[in-house]
Amino acid sequence: MGSNMTMECAVVFLALLLFAGTSSAKRVVTVQTGTLYRTVDSHITIWCNVSGYQGTMEQDFQWSIYLTSAPEREIQIISTKDPNYAYALYGERVRSKEIYIERVSGDSVLLHITKLQQQDQGEYECYTPNTDAHYLGVYSAKMNLTVIPDTLSASSAGQTLSKVEGDPLSLTCEVSKQTSQHSHLSVGWFLHTAGQTAAQEIITLSRDFVLHPGGTYRQRYSSGDVRLDKTGSTSYKLTVYMLQPSDQGEIYCEATEWIQDPDRSWFALTRKQADKNVVNIQATDKEFNIQINTERRAYTAGEPAELRCIIDAQSIPERYFSVSWVFSSTQVAVMGPNAVPVLNGDYALREGAGKLTFRKESDAIYLLKIHQLRQEDTGKYICRVTEREKTATGDFIDKNKRSRNVQISVQPLKSNITVSVTSNSSNVPEGSAVHFTCTVNSITENQGRLSVSWKLTDKQSQAWEIVSVDQEGMVVPSPSYRERSSYGEVRVERVRSGTFTLSVYNTLPKDQGLYTCTVTEWVKGPRDEWETIGEKSAGTPVTVTAVESIFFMAASSRTPSVTYNESFDLQCIVKPRYNPRVPASVTWRFKPVNGTEFQDLVTFTRDGSLQWGDRYSSFGIRTTIDKSASNSNFRLSISRASEQEAGTYQCTAELWRKNYDNTWTKITNRSSNLLGIKVLQPASKLRVSKADMTLAFVEDSRVPLNCTIASQTSPDAQYTVLWYAMKEDEADAELLLKINHNSAFEYGTYAEEERLKSRVQSERLSPQLYSLTLHQAELSDSGSYYCRVEEWLLDPNNAWYKLTEETSGLTKVTIKRPEIRLKVEESESNMTVKEEDAFTLGCSVSSQSSKDSRFSVSWYVISSENPERECVFSIGHDNVFGNGNCSSSEGQGPGSRLQFERTSAESYSLTIQKARLSDSGNYYCQVEEWLLDPRNAWYHLAEANSGVTVVSVLEQGSSLQSVICSNDSLFYFIFFYPFPIFGILLITILLVRYKARNSSKNSEGKNGAPLLWIKEPHINYSPTCLEAPSLNLHPGSVD
Repeated sequence: MGSNMTMECAVVFLALLLFAGTSSAKRVVTVQTGTLYRTVDSHITIWCNVSGYQGTMEQDFQWSIYLTSAPEREIQIISTKDPNYAYALYGERVRSKEIYIERVSGDSVLLHITKLQQQDQGEYECYTPNTDAHYLGVYSAKMNLTVIPDTLSASSAGQTLSKVEGDPLSLTCEVSKQTSQHSHLSVGWFLHTAGQTAAQEIITLSRDFVLHPGGTYRQRYSSGDVRLDKTGSTSYKLTVYMLQPSDQGEIYCEATEWIQDPDRSWFALTRKQADKNVVNIQATDKEFNIQINTERRAYTAGEPAELRCIIDAQSIPERYFSVSWVFSSTQVAVMGPNAVPVLNGDYALREGAGKLTFRKESDAIYLLKIHQLRQEDTGKYICRVTEREKTATGDFIDKNKRSRNVQISVQPLKSNITVSVTSNSSNVPEGSAVHFTCTVNSITENQGRLSVSWKLTDKQSQAWEIVSVDQEGMVVPSPSYRERSSYGEVRVERVRSGTFTLSVYNTLPKDQGLYTCTVTEWVKGPRDEWETIGEKSAGTPVTVTAVESIFFMAASSRTPSVTYNESFDLQCIVKPRYNPRVPASVTWRFKPVNGTEFQDLVTFTRDGSLQWGDRYSSFGIRTTIDKSASNSNFRLSISRASEQEAGTYQCTAELWRKNYDNTWTKITNRSSNLLGIKVLQPASKLRVSKADMTLAFVEDSRVPLNCTIASQTSPDAQYTVLWYAMKEDEADAELLLKINHNSAFEYGTYAEEERLKSRVQSERLSPQLYSLTLHQAELSDSGSYYCRVEEWLLDPNNAWYKLTEETSGLTKVTIKRPEIRLKVEESESNMTVKEEDAFTLGCSVSSQSSKDSRFSVSWYVISSENPERECVFSIGHDNVFGNGNCSSSEGQGPGSRLQFERTSAESYSLTIQKARLSDSGNYYCQVEEWLLDPRNAWYHLAEANSGVTVVSVLEQGSSLQSVICSNDSLFYFIFFYPFPIFGILLITILLVRYKARNSSKNSEGKNGAPLLWIKEPHINYSPTCLEAPSLNLHPGSVD
């Protein structure tokens, strides 16, 4: 289209020149101003108008795009003139009506793209084909479109709510956008009710941040009943304080993102709806009902009774109720809407005494509670409720309702108690305590006061009064137990309302018998006097056993054999359990393995203190002593056991009785069984790697040797590592190095003999890996190496002891000199020089055995006069001219003909000035490779010879013969190549003669003339090139 446009522009230009002034109309095409920003998947319209045209009133329009990726390339989209106008990129979308042109008028159209794609971004051109007689004006216009992602999101909880008319409602909507262009948001809440197609607007926050209520919500918005608040950066909260039935339906929020186009108009980029909230609203009912609720109708005097008046109505907190209680047609209590109770007559006095309560438990429940019923409380109870309601005129009216009658009956109090007696044990040892519990149960919840008396009936059936507690709680001991009670040996308590206890401490054999608890129930009469209403008794027998018959002890241990640093416990069990009135003193004793007598370690005295024996100092802080709360288990614990704690243990006990006058009497003593404890060293788990290895290294290398500990007995173990070396031709190994467990170093005799002290390095790379490194390895270091590991542990007394040792596998080490890789250039060459000229001999080292190699270079010559090689020049590896193997006859110094040069590290050259005839011969160089050994001494590693260079020196003014002989090419051209040519020529002549002879053999010798035959030529050739080769032809003989 570009070339057509150029031609059209030219035509227009000519037309303007030819018809200037003939017409005032000029075509003008205008398009919507850009840049426009639209979101992906949105619907966009772009208008295009044309004016100032001539011809038909219905103009055609053609739309094209210049993509951002190819701004110079036009891509046709759609045309009103040509249905096949679109390129393949847009053809399918045009055919599916995703892209179409809407004609607004004959000279105005709208381009529709119903679903924008990211590839639609670019510069759009609207072009109108010419319908005028001449080209004049502007035929196209362009605008830019930018396609941006749709980042708007709106979300809500999407829940179903059931509300009652007048309830508040709060809903939150989260709205956010990520658009990089400047844009505004508007958020609105809408209500969609059943049976309506369109949703009605509740309230909207516009893009200018102005609130706009919907038509039906304007009055409620003005009264503050409807609010929309932005509670956060993305949160929008709708609040309806007083719901109405018309608010029922689906409530949802809708967010719109707006952007301002270049023409200053606002365009809705995108809209999003959040999930809908279903709100069901139940209309309120103004009626109410009343009922009385009580647990039962029949009570006993003294029991509590609760009467509840329950109001059944809707929206009770917003309504005003007054509640009153009526007993036997008399109002006894009333409570108004302010929840303040007012009681009348005797009920006011009972409330003041805390025996009656009237309160509001909740908005719908009013409680009347009588804490202690009387017989006169028998009768009918009624609840009356009055509601005060304000009418539309502002007046108040009262609605009254009453409940059904509730009959309450109160029976007089009767004793219905039951008594049971239990003890902590029916058989107790002497000196221990016996506890009795007397439990009183009653059918009724509130019983009267109780008095208790305790009696003992001994073996002779004689009853002894012990102690009593009257209904007022006064404790009265009997005369026979008054003294023991004063010392606290007899105690009686009321632990709760129906439970009484009797405790007899430091029991004696005479305390054995039947213990009886007698309970009497008392109530107060009308004049506050105490009256008994019943009595019940129960008993239980107790046997008291003499302590001497059951006293014994035993010692035990779960670990009779332990290893170093382990712990062991010794337990001394004493039976019966500890009794403070008959206590025991317990002593732990110890006899060492090689000892003869027991020694006291520690004693628990009868008063609970500790006394340490002389042996305790050797046990130290590793010994702990404790005892159980019942003093029946005395434990001796020893941690980090060592050999000092090995031996025999025993515990002894003495039984004491505390007398009445606080003096002590020893009753008996016991000794436990013997306990033998062994303390052993831990079992060794040391394992050293046994793998044999073979290592090979070049001289002067670093030789690493590893000693690996595969397993260890303890992570706290320390190791002594001894390294041994053994020559290949020797059977016994010698100590090289010893690293003690305390990290001290000791060199062995092998290190002294082999000069290893300065070259050996030992490291501990990890707790279980030891390394020995031989630096600057020498040939004499070849041999077998191994390590021996000794495992050392700390005993519990912090002294080191060797547990075990183990030897590793052999590591065979071979030290050799570097591999010979010396190579010298071996190519051969010829060289011809004139007398008095200079010639240069080269010597190149192509490879070497080591980067540290030094070279000794010598040139030799073998001449025809002297078959023995003769030294021409030499330079040693130390850069000194001349060496022991090659002494040059040529003098050195300023007048010498020899010039040596080292052009590179591997290239050498020797130049001989003023060549002489005697210099002719076969030359070659000999290279010797030298290396420094670890002791800094040079040794000869290898040598190699170069190829032969044949040098011919020509005498000045030489003859033709010498010139030819001195030049191989010329020599072969003259003396060799002609002979094959002459041979071929002779064979040809012979073949011709042979044929001619066969054809004329009859005429042979016809005229008496003999035939001519040719013999083979004789060639004389001198390999020394002293004479030129001769070719002689001899005539044949005539037959």
